[in-house]
Amino acid sequence: MVSLLFVTDTHIRGTAPRSRVDDFVGALRGKLAEVVEIAHREQVDAVLHGGDLFDRPDISPAVVRDFARILRQLEVPLYTIAGNHDIYGHNPDTVDRSMLGLLDAFGIVRLLRPGERAWVRRDGVAVQVTGQPFHYDLDKRDPGDDYRVEKSDGADYAVHMVHGMAVERALPEGVAHTMVNQLWFEEVDVLLTGHYHAGFPLQHRDGRYIINPGALARINNHPSEMKRMPQVVLLRFRNRIDVRFLPIACAAPGKTVLDRSYLEKAAYREEKMASFVQEVRAAGEFKGIGILDIVEEIAGMEGIDGEVKSEAMRRIAVAQEQLAGEGGEGE
Repeated sequence: MVSLLFVTDTHIRGTAPRSRVDDFVGALRGKLAEVVEIAHREQVDAVLHGGDLFDRPDISPAVVRDFARILRQLEVPLYTIAGNHDIYGHNPDTVDRSMLGLLDAFGIVRLLRPGERAWVRRDGVAVQVTGQPFHYDLDKRDPGDDYRVEKSDGADYAVHMVHGMAVERALPEGVAHTMVNQLWFEEVDVLLTGHYHAGFPLQHRDGRYIINPGALARINNHPSEMKRMPQVVLLRFRNRIDVRFLPIACAAPGKTVLDRSYLEKAAYREEKMASFVQEVRAAGEFKGIGILDIVEEIAGMEGIDGEVKSEAMRRIAVAQEQLAGEGGEGE
């Protein structure tokens, strides 16, 4: 029997988000320490991380050191993929210059890149593990390009991780996402997703699963986060797949750690932002206001070649990396 533990969206950082009223960093240390304890207790063969290990690619070395000491207590491999917060400019090619890339180089995590396969074997059961990091076209192109994977000969099961916005309910126009009912691919026995912090109920069809337990970190005070409790997923593979959601016992209720008064201020800002977005759309037919969204919109409206768009995205990532180097962590 092969056992795997899945966790996602830890968003390690050195300061508390504005919506948190507790010691966020201390709470996150406790959660990760509990994840390590669960891995030991359940005698898992590997831990899988669905992306956004860090809250930014250039997080301070002191913070990385602090949390790396916890992760090093794992006695099994920690496989992960790059989330949008782990890289510069939504460009996975920048991961080697990020703190996630540094942990990979030191062997504290094992970064899965597109096309790479990891194997977890025990008691005659072989599980293939693959991953798709975040990139700007994720959830904007054919889902099969990112969420489908081929099962190798000799693999009893295929587990694929994607840091994509897979959801069970449609999101507002302009927010790139993919409905889970589009993601049932024959050779993917278990699809593990992150990015969407709220998570969704277990999806099951014909012996296959699509799973997102939600983010380990609660970094905003959306009403859904007030109710949601962090959890991880235990997967066991033998003659069938067993799935168990395990709550994080040390996590405090949302109402005790999230600032409720901030909700009214956030609602006011959202109203102002919605008004601004409407004005921008009226002026230029743009669906987004982020720099990468604007490049995407211009490329689509003007029929700009894909290579030109990719080069623009690359230069934006380089500029963001340079600005980060000049400005420091900024937390």
